[in-house]
Amino acid sequence: MQVKGRVLSVASECVPFVKTGGLADVVGALPAALAPFGWQMRVMLPGYRALRHRAANWAEVWYEGNLWGGEGRVLSGNIDGLDLMILDAPHLYDREGGPYGAHSGPGGDFWDNPQRFASLSWVAAKIARHGAGDGWKPDVLHGHDWHAGFAPAYLAYGGKAGVGSVMTIHNIAFQGWVGAGQLDDLRLPPEQFYPGALEYYGNLSSLKAGLVTCDRITAVSPTYAADLVRQESGLGLEGVIRARSSIVSGILNGVDTDIWSPEHEPIPYSAADMRGKAINRANLCAEFNVDVPGPLAIVVSRMTDQKGIDLLPQVMPEFIANGGGVIILGSGDAQLERQMHDLAWNFPGRVGLRVGYDEPMSHRLFAGADAVLVPSRFEPCGLTQMYGLRYGTLPVVSAVGGLADTVITANPAALSAGVATGITFHPTDVPAFAIALRQLTALYADKPMWAKVQQRAMAQDVSWTASAAKYVALYEGLRG
Repeated sequence: MQVKGRVLSVASECVPFVKTGGLADVVGALPAALAPFGWQMRVMLPGYRALRHRAANWAEVWYEGNLWGGEGRVLSGNIDGLDLMILDAPHLYDREGGPYGAHSGPGGDFWDNPQRFASLSWVAAKIARHGAGDGWKPDVLHGHDWHAGFAPAYLAYGGKAGVGSVMTIHNIAFQGWVGAGQLDDLRLPPEQFYPGALEYYGNLSSLKAGLVTCDRITAVSPTYAADLVRQESGLGLEGVIRARSSIVSGILNGVDTDIWSPEHEPIPYSAADMRGKAINRANLCAEFNVDVPGPLAIVVSRMTDQKGIDLLPQVMPEFIANGGGVIILGSGDAQLERQMHDLAWNFPGRVGLRVGYDEPMSHRLFAGADAVLVPSRFEPCGLTQMYGLRYGTLPVVSAVGGLADTVITANPAALSAGVATGITFHPTDVPAFAIALRQLTALYADKPMWAKVQQRAMAQDVSWTASAAKYVALYEGLRG
């Protein structure tokens, strides 16, 4: 197919190479989603230890002699159909631990993270401006979250050379705060240190730097984009979003429907033949030693207050008394992990728990459960509820961000019209969540209606097709 345009996507994570959250899924899926439209995307990543070894024999397409304490080179290659550009700078990225620190939790971040991700942005902007050594030059530079926030800034302040720039906000809670004293070290122009540009409450924010210098801003759902102009959602950046509202849009994420497919599970099923789901449910109950006469729910999540995990101990006793049960998979805050252990201890046979994350297990959970619970206090987009729709595992979600954009609640009007795909509740608190679980239990008891809602959920298009078309339109507009 003829290449109609080129995009350099700059990020800190990308499946299947490095992942701590949904950002990695999006960055990994977008290139293949754009390909049918004729747009070629290369993903630029830091040369973490595991990636560096995989790219050792790749062609060098850029060399940088002064990269915050050492040399750097960009290696270009392809793994499993994904075009990658790896910034090989051992002094910055060849370390034990995760992408951001030696260990998770407070105080675990690497001390030089501002320079590590400024380096990624610096080189990305140069390649966008001048083109790579193999002749590849992007039409658009696309940065993801704070890690790539300086990329549009470096591009804008150094000369754009006809290249448009996009910043996507996956989670505005992470803003890349940097002390004002690092302005010169980060190679940013001092004359731009004022509130309308780089200055951010007396300091710097790499995310703000990207938002004030890029040509287009996207958030990962329409509702999240609208929410960001409010103080409680914008978290200090609402004024920036409001001032640039004319270039802000919300584009929903999608999921890889080849990977997340009930038809491709070891015991497959489909909307037309749900017998495999019943077998998966029985196997799941046996694996976790639970016996649940009513709806079997799952929670697959990081254990944080943002995800509403602290609400579970307060709503589960009534849900269990009404016949329900839950299996929880995830890790995070130590106190929340202890609360989940207590929940499992107090309700043996009704609550299953696995602390940690296991991708194959998450597939078994979606394939076997009746419902997935997502009681987030805020959720920019969310993928878990989309997996639930895909698997006929009905989402019970708080009506925020992308959750509100993707789930149609089973109220009487929606049930009558045949459009319901799950259950939503608002606000995100114990009374509203408890009512939603009562609705879930009642709906589950009405087997004909339950089957109709399951089929409607599984009919939803949660692929990247529609969203990729919107990104293409955005890119086309920038090139024009």
